[in-house]
Amino acid sequence: MVRKIQQNIQKKMGKKRPWSMEQKIQKSMMVILAVTLVLFYAILSVILYNENLSLLRSEVRQEARYIRIAINIAGAEYLEEMDNVDVQTRVTRISEDGSVLYDSRRDGSMLENHSGRQEIMDALKNGEGEDMRRSATVQKDMYYYALLLDDGTVLRVSRAADSLVSTALGVIPVIGGLAVLMVLLAMLLAKWQTARLIKPINELDLEHPLENAVYAELDPLLIAMDKQNKEKEAVSNMRKEFSANVSHELKTPLTSISGYAEIMKNGMVRPADIPVFSERIYKEARRLITLVEDIIKLSKLDEESVELEKQEVDLYDLTREIISRLAPQASQKNIRMEMTGEPVKYSGIRQILDEMIYNVCENAIKYNNDGGRVTVWAGNTLDGPRVSVTDTGIGIPKEHHERIFERFYRVDKSHSKERGGTGLGLSIVKHGALLHGAKVSVDSMPGRGTKIEIQFPKQ
Repeated sequence: MVRKIQQNIQKKMGKKRPWSMEQKIQKSMMVILAVTLVLFYAILSVILYNENLSLLRSEVRQEARYIRIAINIAGAEYLEEMDNVDVQTRVTRISEDGSVLYDSRRDGSMLENHSGRQEIMDALKNGEGEDMRRSATVQKDMYYYALLLDDGTVLRVSRAADSLVSTALGVIPVIGGLAVLMVLLAMLLAKWQTARLIKPINELDLEHPLENAVYAELDPLLIAMDKQNKEKEAVSNMRKEFSANVSHELKTPLTSISGYAEIMKNGMVRPADIPVFSERIYKEARRLITLVEDIIKLSKLDEESVELEKQEVDLYDLTREIISRLAPQASQKNIRMEMTGEPVKYSGIRQILDEMIYNVCENAIKYNNDGGRVTVWAGNTLDGPRVSVTDTGIGIPKEHHERIFERFYRVDKSHSKERGGTGLGLSIVKHGALLHGAKVSVDSMPGRGTKIEIQFPKQ
């Protein structure tokens, strides 16, 4: 079933199907097997060659001693009459001056002088000698063993020796049969080992990765899966909460608008009260429009579907412009706004930067005390451009600092709507900061005001 799913996935992706674990294990085992067989073949060839050579030396030496004893007893005439010598053995008798007196394969008088042969020189000097070389006469690798006879002549016995190459060639059938057997064994072993390795993996509980007792090598993967599952769950819960909050936030102004409109439709409102009801309908409609606009902004930021055309923006000038737009709101609460800093250029999306700074400044006014003060600073720092907004408002408890950027999260739910907030302003600030690679920090205490800083990266 798993293999079929993999095949379907590969077809859809239009990619070549990768090797299976069984194939990879087989390949690895074949490589190891090939290297092992080659090494075994080489070592076995050398061992057999040395063993054959050792056996050959022993046989030639033994045969030479038997012939010497016979010659010393019966005389040199024995060489003409001997019939029990191996057919592959060559017997030669050489005089002290190197001339060939007898050869079992050739006429001795026709052979060149042997005084310069290593085994002859050693035999004349030490009583015996040996050598291993290629014979020009028989065109083979020969082993020569020479013994000094009682009459002062030298008896030499030789026999053809198998070369290392010929020995290696002789081993090939054995190695070939062994290779076939080992290949079959490797295929069966790979199949069994793969099934054994795969079984715990196929039985993994992907919903609870850390509860699996499996290979230690899979721990990083299982930890990553567990983290991913938690993130998915958190996102899912956030979406559910967001949907519920959106439904509630949209339903409240719509219910008010519908109620006021129905009362006016049924003629239950005095003509003098119609402006009052119209004002309430207008405020609720504006609140609804603002909410929908904020939701659309957040959706665009989530989907990264905003226009990503960046331009150079002077954050100081932009902030001063925003303060001018917010002046009427500040004036209604008798709040004094101060702007300091220096021109600082930053390449970003102007619309998003405007919304970020606007929402922070607007919150500083909304949640400030009547007659309070808002101090705004924009300029450059060692870490990059920064916009800082400080107010003398109601403040935020420390346990709420991280959550105020969540959608529809309100510290004081009972009074937030009275202040005209949608609960999405700081969430827009957070997403806008993420889009620009910026960081937003909060420093606040109840009764002492709030300071929010947007730190932009160096460019």
